[in-house]
Amino acid sequence: MPTHTFGLSKIGQIAVSVTDVERSIKFYRDTLGMKFLFQAGTLAFFDCDGVRLMLSIPEKPEFRGASILYFTVPDIQAGYAALQERGVSFIDRPHVVHRTDADELWMAFLKDPDGNHLALMSEVRK
Repeated sequence: MPTHTFGLSKIGQIAVSVTDVERSIKFYRDTLGMKFLFQAGTLAFFDCDGVRLMLSIPEKPEFRGASILYFTVPDIQAGYAALQERGVSFIDRPHVVHRTDADELWMAFLKDPDGNHLALMSEVRK
């Protein structure tokens, strides 16, 4: 394959470092309502609408990194309220981060039990 035609596009899996897999499974499955697939030792897998999320205890310190998962929701206010009812503490309230003539991009940030950042995002038609 010529190198000029190659490009990455589809994400197959995202890894997020955690310190306690069981606690993280409960948070992602029970609190956030994500679809739990399976657990293999210190690895836990979730389905994010076709993209697999892997929670794992890092084998080496250099694998512990900062990443943000952005979850698209149809109604950010409703998603925010539902997760607050489940005990999620948000870093901020839903707010507009970008506007065009036709849309507004809304976000709200939170953290999982290990301090990894997560975000709700919603594109709202004006």
